Amino acid sequence: MRQTNALQALRDWSTPGRRADLVAAAWLEGETRVAVLAEAARTTRHTIYADLKSRGITPADRPKGTPMTAITIDGLTGAHLDTEGTTILEMVRAYAAKNGTDGIGDFESNLVRLSYALGAYNLIAAAQAAEQSARRDRDRALHLVELQWEALSTATAWHAAHHAYVVAVDAARTAIATWAAAARAAVDAGWFPVSQAEEVYRERILTAGHPPVERYDLDVDTESARLRDALDQAHEHRARLAGQTLTAAPTGAAR
Repeated sequence: MRQTNALQALRDWSTPGRRADLVAAAWLEGETRVAVLAEAARTTRHTIYADLKSRGITPADRPKGTPMTAITIDGLTGAHLDTEGTTILEMVRAYAAKNGTDGIGDFESNLVRLSYALGAYNLIAAAQAAEQSARRDRDRALHLVELQWEALSTATAWHAAHHAYVVAVDAARTAIATWAAAARAAVDAGWFPVSQAEEVYRERILTAGHPPVERYDLDVDTESARLRDALDQAHEHRARLAGQTLTAAPTGAAR
């Protein structure tokens, strides 16, 4: 059964239009950088444009990326609860002027809980957005290492191509370290500190259409060490192969 499934997956990959489907799926998930799509698909930018067009996607209409900004509900962000206390007090006074004091305690408590939940959400969401961006850059950097190594097989200017590979390895190490720092910050951001804040998150923030956040349970040090060790081991093995190539090359070759 496993062999059958493996062969079916291989056949599925070779089905005409499958690459275009995958390119379109990545685009719709938010990866709208054509160069990145071309690298991932191991094809050209021209082909990516054609694939997108074949699926009814116009690259010129790509959404403009914006950094994660604090969300606001009922005029509150929770960024600084002490400062926002003045806003809450003004809202309570306005409520009292319109409705009297009946129910004013619940009204004020709900505003405080909302502000507290918004403060936690904005902190968590910003940290997780930064981690996910760094993760994408990390994965792209690791993929570029493989592309640069493969390019050596057919490179006419071998030394220049090898240097590009070495630079890609160094960039991948940096990308892993950058991701690890962002991941630690996301883990440190934690979760909603009290159950009431989590309830407000589900009842007010999610229902307002804001993106969900998740509990981060990630051993960053172990994962970053695994990625770095795998990169270094592969690079050491490839360095030995490259050394054999240089040794065997005639004088004046591989330039």
